[in-house]
Amino acid sequence: MSEFITTYTGKHFKPTDPNPELIDIPDIAHALSLICRGNGHVKTFWSVGQHCICCAKEAAARGMSDRMVLACLLHDASECYMSDVPSPFKKTLPEYQEQEAYLLHLIYEKFLGSDLTAQEQAQLEEIDHAMLWYDLDGLLEKQDGEPPKLHIELDYTVESFAKVEAEYIRIFEKYSRSEK
Repeated sequence: MSEFITTYTGKHFKPTDPNPELIDIPDIAHALSLICRGNGHVKTFWSVGQHCICCAKEAAARGMSDRMVLACLLHDASECYMSDVPSPFKKTLPEYQEQEAYLLHLIYEKFLGSDLTAQEQAQLEEIDHAMLWYDLDGLLEKQDGEPPKLHIELDYTVESFAKVEAEYIRIFEKYSRSEK
């Protein structure tokens, strides 16, 4: 068995020993457009890429910095290289969590210039948890309690993989210009 995965753009990437030079937005956008939220346990396909796009749009609608919009867009980018594990199982895998955190750290370093501060992480988690509430409500079963406040309208229309991939790249390019 190989120690690497071959990415969409043909790179040989070792998730257990990641090389930041091989981390690539086209690979991230492509893979996340094809990975289904909720481990596939949803009423209709909804990609991790679509979720990240919605998180980024919410950050922008809240008037957050371009850096935070990018952080929201990239917050699940590690899944492009290591997939995801359902939360109840992930909690039992400390090594997986460490590797995932390290890979995300490298992604933030590469595209944001540094890891997130504690305040930025808290802002991202607030948006991510709000989106999770709506994702579960719209894609699985009605949720109890008051819905979190959002500044965008969500539309769970299934989009083509290519359209999601292109939108992910467009948002990345738009907001990364100010970060360079």
